[in-house]
Amino acid sequence: MPITITLATLSGIATIALIRFRWVSLPVAAAVWISGFTAAGTGAAGPVNSFLTALIHLVNHH
Repeated sequence: MPITITLATLSGIATIALIRFRWVSLPVAAAVWISGFTAAGTGAAGPVNSFLTALIHLVNHH
């Protein structure tokens, strides 16, 4: 019986490990977590991509 784990789950586990071992700060961990949804192409990828696009436009216009 094969065991499957989604990329979003792996990203979440990696983010928790990064925070737990204090290798990254919370803002960086949030970026890693968000990019996991984008990379995985989950149902949350659309809203996450829209948010990231809006954030990039906001940064570029200031």
